[in-house]
Amino acid sequence: MLKHLFHIICAISLLSLSAPMQAQELDARVSINHQQVQGTSTSVFETLKTTLEQFLNDRQWTNMQFKKNERISCTFAITIKKYSPSDNTFQGTLNVQSTRPVYGANYTTTCFAFNDPNFNFTYQEYDQLDFRADVIDNNLTAMLAYYVYMIIGYDMDSMSPSGGTEYFKMCQDIVNSAQSLNEKGWKAFEDNKNRHAIITDLLDGGMEPYHKMLYTYYRQGLDVMSENTERGRAGITQAIELLKQAHENKTMSALPQIFTEFKRDEIMNIYKGHTTSSEKENIVNILTKINASQSSYWRDI
Repeated sequence: MLKHLFHIICAISLLSLSAPMQAQELDARVSINHQQVQGTSTSVFETLKTTLEQFLNDRQWTNMQFKKNERISCTFAITIKKYSPSDNTFQGTLNVQSTRPVYGANYTTTCFAFNDPNFNFTYQEYDQLDFRADVIDNNLTAMLAYYVYMIIGYDMDSMSPSGGTEYFKMCQDIVNSAQSLNEKGWKAFEDNKNRHAIITDLLDGGMEPYHKMLYTYYRQGLDVMSENTERGRAGITQAIELLKQAHENKTMSALPQIFTEFKRDEIMNIYKGHTTSSEKENIVNILTKINASQSSYWRDI
């Protein structure tokens, strides 16, 4: 009997060693700033942080298989402005950001960043969170799932041409199903930077150059720079030309402007003190037309 048991244990061990280690898609870290909320126990915020990290990291969001070291590194920074213990409602903002490693370099680059000013939800301490794409009845899980698929979509777009389309469509499905919710962020024409507007623009045919830009910027630009700096910079220049085309195709879209905001310092470092004056002048002109609010930084190139 003991010998038989020993063989079973050995067989299980061999199977576990031979099977590839698989993990979920995200390596997410959540932070909650509740300094604006006075006179309430902090335990609810600590419990919320743990619950959100488990929800983001432990769930299988796609059919893809990620090794542990391939998980997408991302942060969800929540600022709570108001909290009502009587009805378990929270009002706040969310700053979400994801990064990806640059090939051949000891450097990670921001792949997606967005600030949501309407991160409002209901949560009772120790609630267990669940999400079903076909039944959207919880604003908290709907918003989190939306940004999960947004992160995955941007990451996939940076790896292969239009590789994120499937996941952007999942964002759109969430938006469509969330129309019955009363909270802000889901409705058309409410704001040109809300969740509805962002995903509508991402899936608009006129924004195809934007998706080409993402692939060109990362795979043909940044990922090449460790091997050939000039060729990598040429890829970045090509990407910015595509960003210009996307902006011209849909001038009211906030996507090109948002991209230049979270890429501002990186772009400046790529061109400042490098390449020709005429190329830098062209880059500055394009970036200024897309995002004039950052013109003082662009001129510094």
